[in-house]
Amino acid sequence: MYNLGQKLTAEFIGTFALVFFGEGAICVDWYPHASNALGLFPIAVAHGLAIAIMVCALGHVSGGHFNPAITIGFWVTKRLNTMDTIAYWIAQLAGAVAAAFLLKAVIPEDTWHAVALGTPMFARDFTRLSGMILEGITTFFLVLTVFATAVDERSNFRPVAGFAIGVSIVLGIMIAGPFTGGALNPARAFGPALASSHWQNHGIYWVGPLAGGFLAGFLYDSLYLKKA
Repeated sequence: MYNLGQKLTAEFIGTFALVFFGEGAICVDWYPHASNALGLFPIAVAHGLAIAIMVCALGHVSGGHFNPAITIGFWVTKRLNTMDTIAYWIAQLAGAVAAAFLLKAVIPEDTWHAVALGTPMFARDFTRLSGMILEGITTFFLVLTVFATAVDERSNFRPVAGFAIGVSIVLGIMIAGPFTGGALNPARAFGPALASSHWQNHGIYWVGPLAGGFLAGFLYDSLYLKKA
């Protein structure tokens, strides 16, 4: 068993990787001297791969959350107590902030400023309610995938849970990205927002994903994991 300090360090590193590589890809997409823009799919894949690799590398240490929305699913199903849940959130937010400020330090200002360091943004014709619903649904399926592949001991897909979780992130960003930026993760929204001072619609990226993660954890646990 790993102690809490080791688990929090793993959560810090995993969330750092998500923001560094995911939001780094968004900055590359806008870099004026890049030979080709990446586009939505490669950006989604960068986020998904970062999480897939970190789940495989560190999931056995901390559970591989790297996302407050996943952690709240563990909290509502009593797999984490309240104090550990708060500690996980702090570690995740710290990792996201550290990665965002590092990107800000090494990427040309005109590039990161154009995309606010990858801070998720709403499309002009998209409402806040629609954004909250879209972030909530995409995060619901992400957290459902976590419980179905990594938490459920009867699953035959536990050895490839990291891959399944990464793919669910790619899928979520592919549909949500053009409309909300496809955060699916409050920490992924918070780090770049703090570093770039871009807070527009920020509350949506907490309410939607946390509600989706809460519901997914509760539903899967109640339907498939609760003993009669």
